Amino acid sequence: MFNLKKQIRTLYITGVLGNLSLTGAWVVILAARGFSLVQIGFAETVFHITSLICEIPSGMLADMYGRKKMLVLGNLMTITGDIVMFLSQDYWMVLLSMPFHAMAYNFASGSGEALAYDSMKKVGKQEGYEKYVSNQSIIFRIASGISTLAAGLALYLGYRKSYMISAVMGLITLCFTLTLFEIKGKEERKHSSLLKEIISFFVDSIKFLYHNSKAAKLMFLNSFVGAVDILLLFFLQSKLRDAGLSNWMLGPALFIMEVGGIVGAKLILKAKKAKYVSVFIVCTTGVLAGVMLEHTGIIVLMVLGGFISAMSDDAIQIRTDAKLNSMFPSEQRATLISISSFTFSVIMIVMSPLAGYFFSIW
Repeated sequence: MFNLKKQIRTLYITGVLGNLSLTGAWVVILAARGFSLVQIGFAETVFHITSLICEIPSGMLADMYGRKKMLVLGNLMTITGDIVMFLSQDYWMVLLSMPFHAMAYNFASGSGEALAYDSMKKVGKQEGYEKYVSNQSIIFRIASGISTLAAGLALYLGYRKSYMISAVMGLITLCFTLTLFEIKGKEERKHSSLLKEIISFFVDSIKFLYHNSKAAKLMFLNSFVGAVDILLLFFLQSKLRDAGLSNWMLGPALFIMEVGGIVGAKLILKAKKAKYVSVFIVCTTGVLAGVMLEHTGIIVLMVLGGFISAMSDDAIQIRTDAKLNSMFPSEQRATLISISSFTFSVIMIVMSPLAGYFFSIW
């Protein structure tokens, strides 16, 4: 029998376990191994090229065959990526691990949100989705913060031990994912080939976005703001060390920046009456302020910039997610969420190498 509280609780647990990792500060781990910011930026590009290819099909498969199944596949991809990184001895092995981590993200990105929203919708409680997204954002930031707090420990243990511990955490997460209740987006599938079904889903999704230009604009704007924040926080891992911050102080500094996301997730729930345009302007300004503060080269101001950027990004992300899901039909929910992530990947493919160059010369 379906139990919403148990379903949401399990999603929270997998959110915690899925984001707790000694390898959360992977940029600084690669930098410590001797890779340049340009190489790291290119590795990030490989990640997003994979996302570009797999994002939309993964969402379609989630709607057609089940969101839980795709979450399980995502867990398996994470474990595989960690093992490949554990075995890596050169840059090419590092690049090989990126597609696995990207596909893990692909299979989880639309499936988890769609499963949560339609689980709530099943019992008529979808109005609680924004609070759910806020809680998941807080969980992500706390878990990621703890992971980055352990950056010094990861550097001390070395990348091999760190990635092996990460793979074990992936196995534990998989065990909880298997207990979720499955809710498909499309209960009655047509008796046609997989290719025809995927094409049909894709065409229907494009038609939806064509007739709902507001949703398409929200996807693009939110993805752009998120990309700037993600890249800033990624490269701050290395830039803070360049500014003179020790390895053992790096973890606490990164944790403080993650706390910014928690503050943003809480603040947006208190701004329910604020117009979306106002929220977008304030949050975009906050992210850009973070970039400007990074350029000061002063450690305290750089950390403050990361804090403000994370706070702004999480706030706009939560408001946008809730707004978009209220527009999406259930049978296409995971697919459309994946298209939103696809948009993010396109922007990141362009911006990642440019950001690697930008942050390496400033």
